[in-house]
Amino acid sequence: MAMVIGGIFSVCYVFLVGFVGLVLSLIIYHFLPLLLINLGSSSSSNSLVVPKGNFGWPLLGETLAFLKPHTSNSLGSFLQHHCSRYGKVFKSHLFFSPAIVSCDQELNYFILQNEDKLFQCSYPNSIHGVLGKSSMLVVVGETHKRLRSLALTLVTSTKLSPDYLNDIESTAIQILASWKGKHQVTFCEEARKFTFNVIVKQVLGLTPEDPQTTKILEDFLAFMKGLISFPLYIPGTPYARAVQARTRISTTVKALVEERRRSIGENKSNKKGDFLEILLSVNNLSEDEKVSFVLDALLGGYETTSLLMAIAVQCLGQSPLALEQLKKEHHNIRSLKKKDEYLNWEDYKKMEFTQNVINEALRCGNIVKFVHRKAIKDVRFKEYLIPLGWKVLPVFSAVHLDQSLHDDALQFHPWRWEVIYFIYL
Repeated sequence: MAMVIGGIFSVCYVFLVGFVGLVLSLIIYHFLPLLLINLGSSSSSNSLVVPKGNFGWPLLGETLAFLKPHTSNSLGSFLQHHCSRYGKVFKSHLFFSPAIVSCDQELNYFILQNEDKLFQCSYPNSIHGVLGKSSMLVVVGETHKRLRSLALTLVTSTKLSPDYLNDIESTAIQILASWKGKHQVTFCEEARKFTFNVIVKQVLGLTPEDPQTTKILEDFLAFMKGLISFPLYIPGTPYARAVQARTRISTTVKALVEERRRSIGENKSNKKGDFLEILLSVNNLSEDEKVSFVLDALLGGYETTSLLMAIAVQCLGQSPLALEQLKKEHHNIRSLKKKDEYLNWEDYKKMEFTQNVINEALRCGNIVKFVHRKAIKDVRFKEYLIPLGWKVLPVFSAVHLDQSLHDDALQFHPWRWEVIYFIYL
């Protein structure tokens, strides 16, 4: 009996020591960065300090509160509370890292202007797992510069194609024609259908009727659902489905790339000069990087563009004056064209109020609320110190909805951009 009791006490002792060790580790991990910074600041000859704030709970910090859903035309309770208590720049503990959150226009601009000099991309590991190690969203340094330069080249080359605008207009007309006889449509879903059809046509040369298009769409929807899900790789979870969907999309894209390469090799007249063909001609990218590049193109155009369209339509529905002016602008341009004549770049350049509507929808909709960056050295900005290795989150929505920067910031008012253009000119 004594041996049994002794064994139980031994197990309890080991468990207790392990538990205490775990708690101490979490506390040290959570508060050590702040302690070191405070010690460093007290011995420093200047008055720079880490912004005020709160680290929240051990390990999780304030991540759950930061990510709490809220309407796109509001800051949400987390940012409202922290900005009112600590100011537009504050510290926190987010995504398992000490972090500086910026709702300040000047600091946000400073962060973006010093990409790869003082800051670099630092998305959570779960994003890396879904997007892949070669995605332009996660690579840094020279690799990121090379991919970004290639993206600009490809976009410019594609836009110069005479079929580019014609394909987009044809797709839009087809979508609108499919609404005939329907009493109701779900516009957000229709916008997603439109943008996906445009992107796969421009990037992969596929039409909605091609069997690969349906296959890619099914996998892409699973991919999107798991992109920002909890990173738990267990069969059946959204994250696991997203990783598996990316693998299937990669396989499909590789097959399309090989088919196009073989077609060009067999007959030079099969050259189309499109996005995929230009990508194939790039010699300083591996096959995996080319596949990731295609996925980035699909991701970058699909969700953001369709959401912007949906937000613009919603805002116009609540602003009859803006809708009427937009329709008038389009009718005037259309009246100068022949019956079946496509629009061209010169026509789009005349759509000044349309551009104002797009700008205002972007401001009000806040499709991309913030981005992930990391300080690659100690950064000094005004009276603040941003420590090396800390995550930095410039929050764009806070600037877009800042009442000190925009009159009636919560209102959809596309005419505000006319004033900006007038001042600029």
